[in-house]
Amino acid sequence: MKIIQLGVGQLGTNCYIVYCEQTLQAGVIDPGGSAEAILAEINKAKLTVDYIINTHGHADHIAANDAVQQATGAKVLIHHEDADMLTNPQLNLSIYLSGSFSCRPADRLLKAGDTISIGNIEFKTLHTPGHTPGGICLLTDKVLLAGDTLFAESIGRSDFPGGSSSQLINSIKSQLMNLEDAVRVLPGHGPETSIGWERSHNPFIQ
Repeated sequence: MKIIQLGVGQLGTNCYIVYCEQTLQAGVIDPGGSAEAILAEINKAKLTVDYIINTHGHADHIAANDAVQQATGAKVLIHHEDADMLTNPQLNLSIYLSGSFSCRPADRLLKAGDTISIGNIEFKTLHTPGHTPGGICLLTDKVLLAGDTLFAESIGRSDFPGGSSSQLINSIKSQLMNLEDAVRVLPGHGPETSIGWERSHNPFIQ
C-alpha cells in the first residue's frame, strides 16, 4: 500500500490517495479542494481510482468530489447519516465559507463494519460520530485514516450542527483506543500521529 498526502482547499485539509502497488487501483479520501493537484498525482502514478471516500460531509472534505469523479469515474462513498450533506449547502457548511455548493449524491452509503476493497487493500469502516453524525474512520493493517475524529494531541470540533462532544469522546475511546499502539493515525488536518502517542498524550481523552 502506498499513500500520497496533499493539503487541499481553503482549510488545508489532508487529502489521501491510497493505492495498491500491485494493481494500481486507488481510493481518494476527502478530496476537499484542489482537484487539479489531486488529478495530477493520480495521473503521475498512473492510477485507476475506484472510490472517492468522504470521512464526513463537511465542505472542506467534499469540495472536489464532483471534479475528481467526473475525471476518473470513481464511485463516491459516505456514511448514510452524512449523505444529505453532499447535496445540501447548509448542511455541508459551504454556505458559510467562500461560496455554497452541492455535490452529486453518493453511489454507496456506508455503515459501521462495512469493508471497502481497493486492489489488494481492504478497509474496515469504523463509525465514529461526534464531529458529524456520520463521521467515519477507515482502518487497514496498521493505518487509520481518521478524518476529523482524532488529531495529533487534539480531537475534532463538536460545536457544528449535529456534533456532540460526549459522543465524539465515546467514539474515540470505544472505537480507536482499543487499537494497537503502533497504528499510524492520518488525520483530516495537521500532522500524522499514532494511537500509542494519543493514548498517552492527548489531553481530551485522558
